[in-house]
This record gives sequence, structure tokens and C-alpha cells, in this order.
Amino acid sequence: MIQWYPGHMHKASKEFSKILPRVDLVIEVLDARLPGSSENPMLAKLRRDKPCIKLLNKSDLSDPARLTPWIISLERQNLVKTLVCNTGDDSIFELPALCRSLLPKRNNRSSMIYAMIAGIPNVGKSTLINKLAGRSIARTGNEAALTRMQQRIEISADLTLIDTPGMLWTNIENEASGYRLAATGAIRDTALELKEVASFIAEFLIEAYPERLVQRYDIEPLPRTEIELLETIAQKRGCI
Repeated sequence: MIQWYPGHMHKASKEFSKILPRVDLVIEVLDARLPGSSENPMLAKLRRDKPCIKLLNKSDLSDPARLTPWIISLERQNLVKTLVCNTGDDSIFELPALCRSLLPKRNNRSSMIYAMIAGIPNVGKSTLINKLAGRSIARTGNEAALTRMQQRIEISADLTLIDTPGMLWTNIENEASGYRLAATGAIRDTALELKEVASFIAEFLIEAYPERLVQRYDIEPLPRTEIELLETIAQKRGCI
């Protein structure tokens, strides 16, 4: 079972609990490819009755047919709204108005809204913040847990974001969720067996997207097992 909860995440969860009472709402950035696996169960317990926006990032990499049911399911949660976005379009700029809509008593542009933004490591949170702010503020990179400290970022005259470190939870109980998180870079390579993750991904792709594999790697017929698939791809790419 894959587990990764280093010391800085434990510290971040404690700081999160202290600051949460002082913010107006919570923004949780989810990976649109795996909304369920990237939703932090600790966050739901900590935020309680705070309004929450679930940002489904990297939507351009997701399957719309699978994403739509998740949007419906998420919005059934109490005080939750969703926003589908990716770094390639301008949908993130809808966020300030959505924040105000969740706080009708504060729907006055002269009143500052404080929103805590959180998410798992490597979900693209910092890139979204930089785009929204129009300048490079948050550190970005294709590596888990780059953000280590909280940071206040004034997005506009009426919205301030409190950026938090990428955070997982103490116990990933679902084995498949652990593999999905590892596959998207949310877990450091040193905390997992790459062969196991690769086998999980290959098996999933054979079952869910066989036609994509044929198209992407020009494989015909498609191998029946994940090991055969990985070997075939390695041969195609000149790795073996």
C-alpha cells in the first residue's frame, strides 16, 4: 500500500486548522482526471460548514464522459460549487465571482474575501494562482510538494488567497487511489515502486482506453496483459 505523509505535511495540517476559522471559504484544487482520489478527506472534516469551491484542474487531460458525473456528485455536497479549469484557458478568472456568489452577505466589492486554497501535491495549484494573479508568485514545477509555507496573495481589491502547501492525508486506505495519485505525480518517487505503478496504469488503460493505446503507440493487436503492453511500448520507444 502506497503511503506518503512527510513531516512538513503534518505541520501544514496543524497550521491549516489554526488559520481556517479566520477565512471566509475554502478552495480545493482537484485533479480532473481523478476527482475522487485527489479529494482530501481531512479537508472536508476541517472545513466543516465553510463554503467550498472545488477547482477541477487539468480538465484538458480528463475524460469529459467521466468528469461530468463527478461534477454532479461534488455539487451535491453541502455548500460546494465546482469550477472546471486548466492552465490553457481563461476559466480560472471566473473564480472571484464564484467566491462572491458563495458569500451573499459579503457580495460587496469593498469587502475583502479571504479564501484558503489547498490541494494535493503537483495538482497545478501554484500555476493557477500565478495565472490568476497575473504574475509569478507561487513556485511551480513538475515535482510533488514544492510549496512548503503558507503565503498570502492579493488577487484583486476584494479577494485574497492564502496558499497552503500541497497536502495528502495520514492514511490512503484505497490501494487504487494510491496508485492513481502516484501516477499523476502527487507522491514522491522515493515513496513508491515504479514498476507497480506502471503495471497499474497499463492495466487500467487496457481496460478503459484500448483505442487510445492503439492510436498513441501504433500497436495492433493490443497486448492482453499489462506486462506485455509495457514491453511492447518499451520496444516501440527503443528502450529495450
